[in-house]
Amino acid sequence: MQATIAVLPGDGVGPEVTDAAVRVLASIASMYGHQFTFSRHLIGGCSIDAFGTALTEETLTACKASSAVLLGAVGGPKWDDPVAKVRPEQGLLSIRKELGLFANLRPVKPHPLLVDASPLKPEWLKNVDLMVVRELTGGLYFGKPRGRDRVEGHERAVDTLEYFDFEIRRVTELAFRLARQRRKKVTSVDKANVLETSRLWRQTATAIGAECPDVTLEHMLVDTASMRLITSPGAFDVLVTENMFGDILTDEASVLAGSMGMLPSASLGNSGPGLYEPIHGSAPDIAGIGKANPIGTILSAAMLLRYSLRLDREAAALERAVDRAIAEGFRTVDIGGTLGTREVTDGVIHCISNS
Repeated sequence: MQATIAVLPGDGVGPEVTDAAVRVLASIASMYGHQFTFSRHLIGGCSIDAFGTALTEETLTACKASSAVLLGAVGGPKWDDPVAKVRPEQGLLSIRKELGLFANLRPVKPHPLLVDASPLKPEWLKNVDLMVVRELTGGLYFGKPRGRDRVEGHERAVDTLEYFDFEIRRVTELAFRLARQRRKKVTSVDKANVLETSRLWRQTATAIGAECPDVTLEHMLVDTASMRLITSPGAFDVLVTENMFGDILTDEASVLAGSMGMLPSASLGNSGPGLYEPIHGSAPDIAGIGKANPIGTILSAAMLLRYSLRLDREAAALERAVDRAIAEGFRTVDIGGTLGTREVTDGVIHCISNS
């Protein structure tokens, strides 16, 4: 297979972890006879510094022409002024919208040898294997009107939470399709006791559940879900929820794996390239010193192989190589090891070559 992969290293540790994923993908390509071409482009803070915008038309055009997009992270203290008109996160939101990436998939499956890396009791992590499906292009992050003004001498800020039924339906239908390949259970997370958008969400999810009698559907308020993610995470299979709830819950779920550096994600639409990135941020405190955990980005590359390139065998081989590398002690500090980004990446590549 021939494929073009757009690489957006971004800010902070982004260049380090995307370089790790590119090296691993090149190893997979070599081993299985594929040809992957990588093109690098700016996004986020570094794009603001270079071009005055967090996402240029040139970068967006390159991404649209690619088979898939690999992203590092955006943002950092340098661009954190709350009154700035241009912010790194605008690039991330824009590329999701422009590529039609309405669903973010975040799997959480703690490695059995890393249960001590989590602050939770080991028995609470037994049988944890869940997938969070987060709606990605609606809700508070995109609703209008939004902005600031002055009312009766006071400054006011407004964000609008808005959803259409079709936005809820397409992401929920995806969650049900994924559940059919897993343990056939969907938990729809909302705040239907308070929010009108959540009542529409629950109504739409209920209708889809009636169309899919082979999959069990349960509704859960977001505050209950946040508690049960910690106290009984093994009870979940596929969770589907709106944009902001999903953003918060998946960061909480990273505790189950012991480190945000372990978790991958895939952002998908109905067509076009998917976007793959670790769930962690730019971690500016460790940027440039080779300490970042590359596993989340490497596992994101495995999702790229599976969902965009349809290379299931290669994706599974990469996931096995990560498991073997961890078992052989290739671990960064955040998961109890002593190695750096490059050494852990070398370990994964070694396990690919000797699989």
